[in-house]
Amino acid sequence: MRYHIVSLFPEWFQSPLQTALFAKANKAGIVEVDYINPRDFTNDKHNKVDDRPYGGGPGMVLMAQPIVDAVKSIPNHGTIIALTPTGEPLTQELARELAKEEDITLICGRYEGFDERLYALLPIKRICVGEAILNGGEVAALAIIEATARLQDGYMGKNESGEDESFNNGLLEYPHFTRPENYQDLSVPEVLQGGNHAEINKWRHQSSLEMTLTHRPDLLKTVELSHEDRNLLNSLITLKRGKNIHIALLHHPVLLKTKIAGTSSLTNLDIHDIARISCTYGISSFNVVTPLADQKELLHTLVSHWTKGAGSKSNPDRAKALSLVHAADSLDEAIETVRNISGTQPIIIGTSAQPETDKKGREIRKAKPFCEIRKLLDDNAILIVLGTSHGLAPEVLQRCDALLPPLRWVGNYNHLPVRAACAIMLDRLLGDTD
Repeated sequence: MRYHIVSLFPEWFQSPLQTALFAKANKAGIVEVDYINPRDFTNDKHNKVDDRPYGGGPGMVLMAQPIVDAVKSIPNHGTIIALTPTGEPLTQELARELAKEEDITLICGRYEGFDERLYALLPIKRICVGEAILNGGEVAALAIIEATARLQDGYMGKNESGEDESFNNGLLEYPHFTRPENYQDLSVPEVLQGGNHAEINKWRHQSSLEMTLTHRPDLLKTVELSHEDRNLLNSLITLKRGKNIHIALLHHPVLLKTKIAGTSSLTNLDIHDIARISCTYGISSFNVVTPLADQKELLHTLVSHWTKGAGSKSNPDRAKALSLVHAADSLDEAIETVRNISGTQPIIIGTSAQPETDKKGREIRKAKPFCEIRKLLDDNAILIVLGTSHGLAPEVLQRCDALLPPLRWVGNYNHLPVRAACAIMLDRLLGDTD
């Protein structure tokens, strides 16, 4: 593997690439490194490689010409990589792909970054090593060198040393222990001392799952899990954020087809399905809001059949779900129900497929992303208000502390049934690995 490093500061690499395993691999001919400084290719007599950005703004931008000529001077540049925040994330899978290359050229940025025309002039692959701002691309380039060099034959001494590690199977690696057996009243797990390799492998796999759930649950979205794996993970999940969420299905005041605020009718499917969805996600209460006496009587008849009548015996699962239903005359009464259950004033979260606007059609406030609402769930009660008919009336939206964004903002059709919207919202807030 040959690394061609295009950098304004090649001396930055001297120490890290002349130590430990990389130094040995370099001496053995497993890896090679050369450095190309764009300053050697500038047309400016002062070796200038940067200039002010067009359009104004702070900082300086690296000029395209010195970098293009520097890269073109490399006889076999192989895959050309620019280290930039706009790149795809560096993963173990990507590292394995890059490790198959014979040559890799790494372009290290500085200042405000590259002149964008660089990407049109060279076949560049953009890579980002993390969502933190660095002074330059040298640190990021070193990360790629480390990740790919260690996968070369002979680099690690034993090739299997690079196989049983974090990210190789999509999970974090299991914990490691070494001597002494006891240290400050902490002991090595007994299973690791018993010599039963089948039990050790089982422990390591389960511990790997636990480590991933605890520290990087997002990785579980991409891993093939067995039924046994999912059962284990379920037994480990102790934080049930759903208990802090309450649902209010508003039938008044909502926008009707005429875009005038009014009252809509209850539907059997909405009550059944949202109750089942709420129960599935561990929601504390489902409040159905209507001021109409006949609609409240209809709701009472429906819920009583499944929770106290014949339906409770024939379908106990449905009875459990419908037991979450509370009737309310108004949003205020629903808020009071939530306050009585949770012991605190809930944060009101509105939902709408359209932005909240003033009389001139200007957006009043931006919707909060789901990740921001999710952060509130650990310490707050949240009431998510869903609208029927054509959505929540403006006076309801004004009362909300925050709004969730439209579920589908790509495309021109955004008319989900309220029960489907509820399921999607709850999954985005309470997905098993979020």
